[in-house]
Amino acid sequence: MASSQVTSSQSPMPPRPNLAFRRLRGQRSPAEFAAAVRRAAREIGERVSCDARYVGRVEAGEIRCPNYAYERVFLHMFPGRTLTDLGFAPRATVRGRRGRDASETPGAYEPYDTQDTQDPDETYDNYEESDVLRRAFMTGGGATVAAASLGPIGLAADATAAVRPVRRAGASEAGALEEAVRRIRLLDDRHGADGLYRRAAAPLRAAYALLDAGATRQTTADRLHSGAGELAISVGWLAHDSGRFDDARSHYAEALATARVTGDDALEAHAFCNTAFLARDAGRPREAVRAAQAAQRVARPLGSARLMSLLSLREAGGWAGLADRTGCEQALARAQAYFERGLCDADPEWMSFYGEAELEGLEAQCWSALGDWRRAARHARRAADLQDPHFTRNIALYTAELADDLARGGRPDEGAAAGLRVLELLGEVQSSRIQTMLAGTARVLLPHRRAAGVSAFLERHASTPRTA
Repeated sequence: MASSQVTSSQSPMPPRPNLAFRRLRGQRSPAEFAAAVRRAAREIGERVSCDARYVGRVEAGEIRCPNYAYERVFLHMFPGRTLTDLGFAPRATVRGRRGRDASETPGAYEPYDTQDTQDPDETYDNYEESDVLRRAFMTGGGATVAAASLGPIGLAADATAAVRPVRRAGASEAGALEEAVRRIRLLDDRHGADGLYRRAAAPLRAAYALLDAGATRQTTADRLHSGAGELAISVGWLAHDSGRFDDARSHYAEALATARVTGDDALEAHAFCNTAFLARDAGRPREAVRAAQAAQRVARPLGSARLMSLLSLREAGGWAGLADRTGCEQALARAQAYFERGLCDADPEWMSFYGEAELEGLEAQCWSALGDWRRAARHARRAADLQDPHFTRNIALYTAELADDLARGGRPDEGAAAGLRVLELLGEVQSSRIQTMLAGTARVLLPHRRAAGVSAFLERHASTPRTA
C-alpha cells in the first residue's frame, strides 16, 4: 500500500467557502444566478441542471472544482477569467480517486467531470462514478450506448444479464441516474433513437431496481423516483422515435405510474406530454387531445409558460389529426401566447430542446395534417433555419417535413432538394421516424421521376440502407 494513501480513520478537511464565486453572483439570488447559468449553457450548446442548491454548494466550497460542462459555461459567462479566478481549485489537485497517489498507478484514471465532494450517505467515490459514466456515455457517438450502464450503482450493464441485489441507494446513485438521463438525451439530440433504444434498457432496469432497494434518505428517494421516471420517458422516446409504439406506450405508462405514486406533478406533466405526442403519431388523435389537456391541468400550477406552450402544441396536433381546424387554431394561439412570455426558472430541464425552431416545426406538422401544404412548408422551412446546429436530429426532422410538404404542395423539385439534404444527414442521424417520412415523400415524387432533381433524390433514397 502506498504511503500516501488516506485511511478511513482520517477526517476530510472542512470545505472553504468560495468567496470569489459569491462576489460574482452579486445582488442576484441563487435561483436567479442559476437561471443565468442555464441560459449561458444554452448559448454554447451545453446542458447543465444548475439550481439554487448547486450555487449554494459552490459558494460553500463543497464543490472545489466543477465538472467540464460547468467549467465551459462559467468561462463563457466570465470571459478572461480562469477557474482559479472563479475561486475553484486546480483540477489536478482534485483529480483521481480519493487517497490514491497519482504516481501509484500511472495512467489508471483519465480526466473526468465530477463534483468532487460527497454527501454523508455516499459510500464510494464520485470519481469512480464519473469515470464510468463518462466511459459509458461520452466516448464514441451513438454507438457509445452499447456500453451504457449505471455501473457505480452495482447493477448489471449487459441488457441480458440478471440484475444483482444492491444496497440501499445514496446520493451518488441518484446522481448517476440523473446523469444517465442527460447523456441519453444528448446522444439522441445528435444521433437519433434507432441506435440507442435497445442499449438503454439496462440503465432503466437498474433505475427501478434502485427504487426496490430503497434509499438512505427521503430526499434521495425523491430524486430516485424522479430520475427513474425521467429515464423511463427518455427510453420511451427512443422507442417512439424508432417506431416501437407499443414499447413507448409501456414506458410512458411506467413513468406516469411513478409520478402518481410519488405525487410528482412535473413528472406527470412530462409523461402526459409524451403520451399525447405518441397518440398523435400512432393515429389516435382523440387520445392525444385528452392526454395533452390532462398534462395542462397538472402543469398549470408549476408556473412554466414554456411548458404550457408545448402542451398546447400537443393538443393542437390532436385537433389537427381530428381535422378540427378551429380547435387546432385555438390551441396554436395559446401555444404562441405562452411562448411569448419567455423563459423562467420553473422551466423543466428536459425542455431544453423547445425553442422557436420546435414551435415552428410542431406548427408545421399541424398544418400538414390539415392539408395546408403551403402553410406547413413555410413553418417547416423556418424551423430548419432556426434550429441550433447541436440538434442534428431535429434539423433532419424539420427538413424532412419540409420536403414532404413541398412535394405534396406541387413543388417536386424543391421537395427533392430538401430530401437530398436530409439524406446527407442520415450518416449521423438514425431515426425510423425520419426514414418513414422520406419514404412517403419518395412515393409522392414518383410521378415526377423524370425531372433531374427528383430522379437524383429517388436514386439516392433507394440506395440508402434502412435502419434495422
